[in-house]
Amino acid sequence: MTDSTATTTDLDVRLEKHRTELTGYCYRMLGSSFEAEDAVQDTLVRAWRSYDKFEGRSSLRSWLYRIATNVCLDMLTAGNKRARPMDLSESTPLAQAALSPRPDHTWLEPMPDNRILPTVEDPAEAAVAKETVRLAFMAALQQLPPKQRAVLILREVLAWKASEVAELLDTSVASVNSALQRARATLAEREEHGADAAVSDSLDEEQQRLLDRYVKAFEGYDMTALTALLHEDAIMTMPPFDLWLTGHDDITGFMTTLGSACEGSRLVPVQVNGLPGFAQYKPDPEKGGHTPWSVQVLEISDGRLTGFHFFLDTQRWFPLFGLPLHLEAEADEVKEGV
Repeated sequence: MTDSTATTTDLDVRLEKHRTELTGYCYRMLGSSFEAEDAVQDTLVRAWRSYDKFEGRSSLRSWLYRIATNVCLDMLTAGNKRARPMDLSESTPLAQAALSPRPDHTWLEPMPDNRILPTVEDPAEAAVAKETVRLAFMAALQQLPPKQRAVLILREVLAWKASEVAELLDTSVASVNSALQRARATLAEREEHGADAAVSDSLDEEQQRLLDRYVKAFEGYDMTALTALLHEDAIMTMPPFDLWLTGHDDITGFMTTLGSACEGSRLVPVQVNGLPGFAQYKPDPEKGGHTPWSVQVLEISDGRLTGFHFFLDTQRWFPLFGLPLHLEAEADEVKEGV
């Protein structure tokens, strides 16, 4: 191996070490799983090509964040704000429910934990990382102007100093502090009751029992058992459809009418957006076995399910989570997606 080859290989390794945390940053900035991964790839390619110009005045990590920030800000110039269904319209009563899709770029997208949450030893740091990728927080971030978004993520999530952020954004400390104050005010106006599972590095026994009961109720399509697990104001969403439902009566009513094809589904656990979730496979009448239907993201508070969100674009989501696109009927279990 020549010296130049060895140097190139070493640089590839050094850059690759930052992929997961950079993906988490770009995901928070963009609200899109695939755009985030594209942004990180672009960042690493730019860094590789211009490494000979890197003068070492900052750390390699800081330099990569500067590149990633510029990439994300360029991608956000179109002004698109990704959202959840409840950010765009009022809740629909079951009697008026209709499945009207909106374009993919409308929606906040789910992301596997292992693509955006680096392994850290500090439980408090891990909990903060999970909390700041949960769907409610991500949706609030999307309401901020791009530079405010970057400032808030760098200061509040990644704990950068104001002077470091100012240097990265080529601005003053006063401007950074002002942007942070405005961003905090916007988020405070939108503050929602957090999901319990998002502020802990792992599920406690009570939450795990709740999830076990949920799997049993959903796979058995037992609406009485499911109702007992839902908060009275629970929310159900189904991107790319803009329909969203509130309350266990409308949710279970939908599941037994428009959603009745989900009866007989199987659930495979996944970790998504710092929350518990499941890959849902519904019965496949043509091939037998089960076919992908949704990635479910669950929100838990006070021992009940307060929200469950079905992301239906399975041809995109299941490969992202490392999940198979078919389950054989005789299979007893499937490993969690990685």
